[in-house]
Amino acid sequence: MTSTAASPSAADAGPNPVVDVPVAGDPRWIELDGVDNMRDVGGLPTTDGRSVVAGRLIRSDNLQELAPASVRHLVDDLGVTDVVDLRTLVEVAKEGDGPMVAEPGVRLHHHTLYTEDTKETGIPPGERNLPWESDRNLGTAAKVRRPKKQHPQHDAYWSTHYWGYLAQRPDSVVAALRAIAQAKGAVVVHCAAGKDRTGTIVGLGLLVAGVTQDAVVADYAASAERVPRILERLARHPAYAANLDGKPVTQQQPRAETMRLLVQALDREGGAEAWLQQHGWTAEDTNRLRAKLLGS
Repeated sequence: MTSTAASPSAADAGPNPVVDVPVAGDPRWIELDGVDNMRDVGGLPTTDGRSVVAGRLIRSDNLQELAPASVRHLVDDLGVTDVVDLRTLVEVAKEGDGPMVAEPGVRLHHHTLYTEDTKETGIPPGERNLPWESDRNLGTAAKVRRPKKQHPQHDAYWSTHYWGYLAQRPDSVVAALRAIAQAKGAVVVHCAAGKDRTGTIVGLGLLVAGVTQDAVVADYAASAERVPRILERLARHPAYAANLDGKPVTQQQPRAETMRLLVQALDREGGAEAWLQQHGWTAEDTNRLRAKLLGS
């Protein structure tokens, strides 16, 4: 089931000026050997004057290179019990599950956000191209030409791309958010760079929890400062090297207005929670997610 709401567009931005990175406080970076874009979303403010509890939700880039000491810190010190892996079957086949899968007390939840990323294609995942190399499964995103530098087309392209995750794989979106809500301890949500798929799922979850839109936008945009390091790391991996070759850093950097367009698209559906309810999300799911992120 897909949503009928219009895709985000630059025209929806309205007359307000674009603010690249609205900062409501310093990001809570978690500096570990093996990752470049890991942070705790604790401290983000809600519309009712509360804030997200620290140590509940961690967002990250790829976990493949986590050093043993980093794994121990996540599990033993930060209390991570669940990992939501948003990578595709192709990425997992080429890169592996990562060191966290070997932890007996950690549950791994794998939820791809691409419709063509299935086990029924007849072609082994390790022999396929990355799904986003064509954008065929993201509908209207393919109609917005991939930008080479930062301007309104950049925001229109990426926000529409993110809407494609929601419209084409609402099952994975709902399942990923439920995994966050039901985690016994801290949960890490990650993809490859920790900015696009991770940014979409984490942003949606924060909106449902009642975090202010400005704070959600700021959290998304915070990844921009880490993009050069992220791309340098990913370029050393066989799953991503060819796809990243020759692409400028500015093409991959998150901009605040991109997330604003996605939030506006959700608002046209009645908000993040209303959109989720169209796809099987319940009031109990909302209560559980809010209890997880905001405390009981």
